[in-house]
Amino acid sequence: MDLGDRVCIERNGRSYEGVLMPSRRKDHVVIKLDNGYNIGLYLPKSKLTLVEKGQELKPLDGDWQLRRKAGLPQVSILSTGGTIASKVDYRTGAVTSQFSAGEIIAAIPELEEIANYNARVIYQILSENMRADYWMALARAVAEEIRSGAEGIIITHGTDTMMYTAAALSFMLRTPVPVVIVGSQRSSDRPSSDAAMNAICAATVAISDIAEVCVVMHGTTSDDYCFIHRGTRVRKMHTSRRDAFQSMNQPPLGRVDYQSREIQTFLPYRRRSESELAIMDRLETQCALVKYTPGASPEILNYYIDKGYKGIVLEGTGLGHVASDWIDGIRRATEEEIPVVVTSQCLRGRIGDLVYDTGRYMLDAGAIEGEDMLPEVALVKLMWVLANRPNEVRSLMRRPLAGELSFSTPMCV
Repeated sequence: MDLGDRVCIERNGRSYEGVLMPSRRKDHVVIKLDNGYNIGLYLPKSKLTLVEKGQELKPLDGDWQLRRKAGLPQVSILSTGGTIASKVDYRTGAVTSQFSAGEIIAAIPELEEIANYNARVIYQILSENMRADYWMALARAVAEEIRSGAEGIIITHGTDTMMYTAAALSFMLRTPVPVVIVGSQRSSDRPSSDAAMNAICAATVAISDIAEVCVVMHGTTSDDYCFIHRGTRVRKMHTSRRDAFQSMNQPPLGRVDYQSREIQTFLPYRRRSESELAIMDRLETQCALVKYTPGASPEILNYYIDKGYKGIVLEGTGLGHVASDWIDGIRRATEEEIPVVVTSQCLRGRIGDLVYDTGRYMLDAGAIEGEDMLPEVALVKLMWVLANRPNEVRSLMRRPLAGELSFSTPMCV
């Protein structure tokens, strides 16, 4: 028997059927059950039989063409990889990025009822390998598709760093059409996968009137609806739940009902064709996000200053505080024209450095309050501002550019 074969294991009068997986122990056998979960059994006390030889999935032929239907809008799918474009590699038992954009459409036939598609692979990576120059190239690819007539864009992306990419595109692009980032928490070959529902809801938003960069993911653990999150307000809040993504410090833009495909909106948004396409695709990569912890050495700030970093975001405690022995480092950075933006580890709520003495001393040293921005959004925004409008850092970091901050944070979100 080979990895990937369908097998049956009998043990203590019970039988388990599934796909043969790798095992780290020679005396154990591991199979993936039909419910998507794995089970391991002690082999000497089990009976293992072959049910069916596995069939290796092969890439679609290069001549394969997407079917097109008259009267449907044109949507471009740009694939960067991630779990939504992945399957289990039975050599290792790990999830790997293996599907192309076209194969995603072929695997989810309902997509072809919503729009006609162009499919394009930009990267085939898991999202932990994403970086700033990839964001810039992705922004250019989105702009190219819009100039070529795309009426909506879908970007498939890994969930772990999706919030960074969403923020980066939100600052780099002014889009006249929806730009929808979508992923999945569970690979497409698992029965419990959320890939199909997320993709169908994303396509529904891609042909809608919401001309912003947004993230579309499961709203609950059930297959009932997806939330539409603004690209600068979304955060992954759980490692594995299907409803891991939440909007922070404001409600979601809206939601998509999976069965009816109806969209309900909760907030004002930029509408289709309301603005012309604009791309500002430069980022200053020498920026750091520093998480303050009790007792952490102030030399951490000096390290980034000495290494020539151009900007620093501090993730402080509570209202945005660091220890008093860090204040000299903030002052040194400011004097050397390295902006220091302060955010909060609390995620919900806003910075308030006028409440306690420490915060006042930080402001006197030159710290810039990040208002109610998420720390990672503040990082990406600082990268964008330093590259495009460096003389306006202090004012722009406290002003909303892509819905990333508000002057009054609701208490109910």
